[in-house]
Amino acid sequence: MNFKKRYLVLLLFISQISFSQEGIAIYSDYLSDNLYLIHPSMAGAANCAKVRLTGRQQWFGNDKAPALQTASFNGRLGDQSGAGIILFNDENGYHSQKGFKLTYAHHIMFSRSDVDLNQLSFGISGGLVQSQLDQSDWNDGIYDPIVNGLVQKDAYFNVDIGASYNYLEFFTHFTVKNVLASKRDIYTEIESDNLRKYILSAGYVFGNSDRLQWEPSVLFQLTDETKEKLVDLNVKLYKDFDFGKLWGGLSYRRSFDATQYLDGGRVQTQRLQYLTPVLGLNYKNLVFAYTYSHLLGDIKFDQGGFHQITLGINLFCKQEKWDCNCPAIN
Repeated sequence: MNFKKRYLVLLLFISQISFSQEGIAIYSDYLSDNLYLIHPSMAGAANCAKVRLTGRQQWFGNDKAPALQTASFNGRLGDQSGAGIILFNDENGYHSQKGFKLTYAHHIMFSRSDVDLNQLSFGISGGLVQSQLDQSDWNDGIYDPIVNGLVQKDAYFNVDIGASYNYLEFFTHFTVKNVLASKRDIYTEIESDNLRKYILSAGYVFGNSDRLQWEPSVLFQLTDETKEKLVDLNVKLYKDFDFGKLWGGLSYRRSFDATQYLDGGRVQTQRLQYLTPVLGLNYKNLVFAYTYSHLLGDIKFDQGGFHQITLGINLFCKQEKWDCNCPAIN
C-alpha cells in the first residue's frame, strides 16, 4: 500500500507542475541555441535567421507518456526589428494542447560602433492555444460528477512579453508568459484564470574563441497562481573549429517546493530535481543538439529519462560584426 501511495503522491506532484504551465513547458531546450522559444525579445536578435525543430519524449515504452514537438522561425526585420513564429504540440497523458505564437521584437542599439555590443530588446508574442482532455475511455462504472466520458476542448488567446539586454559577453532576459487572464472550462468550473509565469535569466561568457569559451548562467521561474519556484543552474562550453562549433553543457534544475510521501510509515519529503547534460554541434549553417534529463531523488515514475533532439538551420546570415564572445548574437 505504501508503494502505491508513494507513486500516487509523485504523480500528483508532477501533474501539479505540468498543469500550472499552459502553453509551451519550459524545459532545458533553451540551452540548444533556442532562447527565442521562451523569450520573445530574442526574435531577430542574432545575425542569422533561425529555424529550429525540437522533439521531446519522456519515459519510452510507457503509454501516453509526455511528448512535445515545436517548430520555430525568427529573424531580423530591418535594422531594429525582429519577428518570429512558433508552432507546438504537447501531449501529457489524457491531456494535450497545441497552438501557435506570433512575435514582434524591437532592438535598441546603444553601441558606439559596430564593435561593442550594447543592445536592449523588447518583445511581445500573441498566440492561440487549444487544450483537450480525452475522457472517452474513463468509463469504469464509477460515477464522478466531473467525468462525462467525452473529449473536452477549449481554446484561449494569450500574450507573452519580455525584455533582453546583451552587453558584450553579458546577457540577461526577463519574460512574463500568459499575461492575460484566460477563462477555460475544460477540467472544472472553478479552474483558475491565472496562467501567468515569470522567467528571469542571466549569464556571462568567459574565455575566447581561439581556445575555449565557457558560459555559466542561471534561470529562475515563478508560477504566479501556485507560487511554485524553480531554478536552473547551467554551464556550457564552446570550442570553435574550421567547420563550425562544438559545444556542450550541464544543467541542474531544482524546485524550491517539496512534496511528501510515505516510506515505511514515515513521512518523507522530496523536491523536484533534474540533471540535464547537453551536447550540440554547429556544422556550417546546420545545428544539431541532444539533451537528456534525468530525474533525481528516491521516488521516480520510471528509470528512463527524458530525451530531446533539436535540429536547426541558420539562414540569411550577415557578417559577425560584434567583437565579443556572444554565441546567442554572433
